[in-house]
Amino acid sequence: MNNLAKKQAVYSNEKATVNRNEQSQKRFWFTPGEKILFLLFALIICFMGAQVISTQTAVYEVNTEIHQIEKNIKEQQRVNNDLKVQVSEESTYEKIWKRAKELGLNLSEQNVKVVQPQ
Repeated sequence: MNNLAKKQAVYSNEKATVNRNEQSQKRFWFTPGEKILFLLFALIICFMGAQVISTQTAVYEVNTEIHQIEKNIKEQQRVNNDLKVQVSEESTYEKIWKRAKELGLNLSEQNVKVVQPQ
């Protein structure tokens, strides 16, 4: 019997060391491969976030340029309309005749020629 008790004691000691090894192995939450995958996933998320921010910045800059150009176009259209009004005021018959007299031009019927359409 004595021999049987030693075998059981050795067996229980082996079992305890196996349980300790299993417990120490269970302590690790993630394998190194999983850690690398998590790190890679986190880096990809950070990179994509940076890309989104830089794209939004570029879009904002382009929109700012568009609004500035539209403002310049409206200003130029206003100037053009003012000039058109000024041209129409200056091209009236009375203004032309007044300017011609200032320059010394006279309207003589002898110098007027009528052109017939063909």
